[in-house]
Amino acid sequence: MFSVLLKPLRPVGTVRGLHMSAMEALKPLTSEDRVTASFGRFISEIKPQHLSSLVLHRSKRMVLDSIGVGLIGSTTDVFELALQHCQHMYAPDDISSVYGRRDTRLSPTLAAFVNGVATHSMDFDDTWHPATHPSGAVLPAVLALSDMMPANNKPSGLDFLLAFNVGIEIQGRLLRFSNEAHNIPKRFHPPSVVGTMGSAAACARLLCLDSFQSSHALAIAASLAGAPMANAATQSKPLHIGNATRLGLEAALLASRGLEASPLVLDAVAGVAGFNAFYEDYVPQALESPSDEGHMFLLEVQDMGFKRFPAHLGMHWVADAAASVHKLLVGVGPGTVSPAQVQEILLRVPQSKYINRPFPESEHEARHSFQFNACSALLDGEVTVQSFSPAAMSRPDLHALLSRVRVEHPGDNPANFNKMYGEVQVTLVGGDILNGRCDTFYGHWRNPLTNESLRKKFRNNAEVVLSSEKVERLIEVVEELERHADCRALLANLQ
Repeated sequence: MFSVLLKPLRPVGTVRGLHMSAMEALKPLTSEDRVTASFGRFISEIKPQHLSSLVLHRSKRMVLDSIGVGLIGSTTDVFELALQHCQHMYAPDDISSVYGRRDTRLSPTLAAFVNGVATHSMDFDDTWHPATHPSGAVLPAVLALSDMMPANNKPSGLDFLLAFNVGIEIQGRLLRFSNEAHNIPKRFHPPSVVGTMGSAAACARLLCLDSFQSSHALAIAASLAGAPMANAATQSKPLHIGNATRLGLEAALLASRGLEASPLVLDAVAGVAGFNAFYEDYVPQALESPSDEGHMFLLEVQDMGFKRFPAHLGMHWVADAAASVHKLLVGVGPGTVSPAQVQEILLRVPQSKYINRPFPESEHEARHSFQFNACSALLDGEVTVQSFSPAAMSRPDLHALLSRVRVEHPGDNPANFNKMYGEVQVTLVGGDILNGRCDTFYGHWRNPLTNESLRKKFRNNAEVVLSSEKVERLIEVVEELERHADCRALLANLQ
């Protein structure tokens, strides 16, 4: 494997610049006890043989889906703005490829950035519980780093998948140290926090950094992490994923050169804010090193959620509930609901301010609006990529329905993607009441998309940018990735 290590790191116990209070905080803990050190050991010691067939299967589905949403995301305005910024403001460094752009290459960190922006530009990327978008923060960095490696030393498909899974695992472990993280976020956008850490971990694994370097990569990444939820439903939200994947890669590269950071960044040190600055109820636990018997990845016990349409995850409950009412009104065949039929629409959804948007004014606000997605599904029987086009958003019938929506927040409907439900109650002009309810939408980790459905979504997304031949080749490469001696076939088909 490839390493850009320029000098060895000093042992953690000899880090310079610590005040006496911090040095004293180190004393009760041996290096084996420290949470930060345990994460570094895990990253450096995990091996391809620790990946079970189930983890390989699930992670390849994530890779395929993430590439697809990145490719269609490369057609969006926000991606074009980010790409132009990188092309015009930075000196050219033609190393790593950009989704869907045949003749465009950037430096590895900038390629990771714009591909991360593409992945989240339509809010179409995968989601996990506790809430985050794990693949978009990791895959672009691993792709860019693989592009950066010499042609005769590209990672194998199995090493590529191992690094990807390390990045996913680290995100999941960190989120499970906080009860607050289990709920729909209010302060920090989770991918901007744990995604940066996951990207750093994945790149540290692909660079074959040792345990000390890997823990420093995480600590450096923690200083580069975090974005406020106020920028949700704006063009800046996709930057959160772009920055997470870019800055995680940057952190790993800096660590490989010998840059150091706190050896306790993931530990709970009284009076000193580390990773708990992002989650106030953060209670960390050491991560066990992988053994000869194996390692149980979180992806093995909880599948991933894949979206059927490009909107905030919470929208999928109300869309499915509203679509069931649509069927009651128009039957199984095609047809639209007339606003003249509807007196009132009642939504019973969790309390979450940033996705309660009665009259969204942009596609980004619409992707974060319970009201918009419920009314779109009630009108058309489904929500699709086209639902967020200017023509669809400006329909008079849609605005007529939006004006009749009322929202309730039942006490038994928590703002938690593992426990919430969506309920749509439509009162007709004649007084009849129709109800639709969704407890687990199709695509949720409890009700995952079939391989056929996932491939259909990928084809629909990727064929907007690539030829059908390349699309089919990508499906074939990803589904057999662990058998490839190197990842050049994957890299070659992204443009």
